Amino acid sequence: MSRPPGAGLASPRAGSTRPRAGVLEIRVGPPRDALDRFEAAWNRVADGDRVAPLHVLLLQDLPALFKALTPARWALLESIKVHGPSSIYELARRLGRNYKNVHTDVQALLNLNLLNKDPAEKIEVRWDAVRAELRF
Repeated sequence: MSRPPGAGLASPRAGSTRPRAGVLEIRVGPPRDALDRFEAAWNRVADGDRVAPLHVLLLQDLPALFKALTPARWALLESIKVHGPSSIYELARRLGRNYKNVHTDVQALLNLNLLNKDPAEKIEVRWDAVRAELRF
């Protein structure tokens, strides 16, 4: 699966076709942040502690975030969340947008694991909430 430069997603259900109830954290920061989280989790497991799944989309900088989540893509996510799973054609019609552009946006959001395709090829939102954290 291709991701934009600087994007990484930690999710045990990365290939799932079912929506994942929960929260996706979007963070802006250097790749070492992901390595720090991995090391901390590794140490907790080595100490016998349980580690709760953490779902993080890491983008390297603010421009990467704005490129990944444009206002049109955010509107697309909101529309699906409000109206339920839809085909790309239904989304384009509902949003008053060109089919090709909606298809491109859906593919980008699928690659970021913000959307899923259900068995009937309907597009659905993967998360209940998306939380963003920006660090300097």
